[in-house]
Amino acid sequence: MELGLVRSFVDLNIRVSRALDQLLPASLREDGNRTFLKDYAPDAIWRGATLYDVGGGSQPFVALAAKEEYGMRVVGLDISAEEMALAPPGVYDRAIAADLCTFVGDADADVVMCQATLEHVPDGPGAIRAIASILRPGGRAFIFAPSRNALFARLNLLLPQKLKERLLFTLFPAKATGHDGFPAFYDHCTPKQIEALARSNGLVVERHALFWVSSYFTVFVPAYLAWRLFQGVSYLFSGRNAAETFIYVLRKPVAGETRT
Repeated sequence: MELGLVRSFVDLNIRVSRALDQLLPASLREDGNRTFLKDYAPDAIWRGATLYDVGGGSQPFVALAAKEEYGMRVVGLDISAEEMALAPPGVYDRAIAADLCTFVGDADADVVMCQATLEHVPDGPGAIRAIASILRPGGRAFIFAPSRNALFARLNLLLPQKLKERLLFTLFPAKATGHDGFPAFYDHCTPKQIEALARSNGLVVERHALFWVSSYFTVFVPAYLAWRLFQGVSYLFSGRNAAETFIYVLRKPVAGETRT
């Protein structure tokens, strides 16, 4: 019963927080992950493409039916062989258990999918260097990640892992069955740092978008209000680098192409 009361209290706070969010401009309410899946990710699926799913583990980006329909070759790259073994049978044509931070690719990918993975690697520069090595000339990397400067990310770095998992799965039960709860580092994981790493590895920023919403603080209205205030102050000092999450589409130029 006590747990039920807590759940009711949390749900009420979420509803109030979302109602308050409706008073803000639409640009501050756009969900980054939802936008990534709706407006960006479909461009990563096309006939005959070789796609590397970086960090997809047990939940690959491309469903088996879509892979077969489009005749794609899907390569799973994850630090955990056990995670990849839990993926639907046949979805990975090849499964590579390796550390992205030190991996060196064969420049054979048309697409690299990196969704909510960069924050979990301890060496951001190594990860972007690996992604560049995986892409063939003309290939594209699709990246979605939270920013190190987001308040929830800063708290994530401070709290013990077991406590974070308990809070996350208690307040957001749906995440207990998803791909959440892994340790996060947020190394070089801000918009400006991603752009700098792209340039240093010969990649071109083809598209990008920044987002200013997350759900973590909606569970308690005073925390939600404090978070929005923190976000506004952070923007005054950090500008676009204060974003909660970001999307980048990075392209590897073909030989002779002028990079801009």
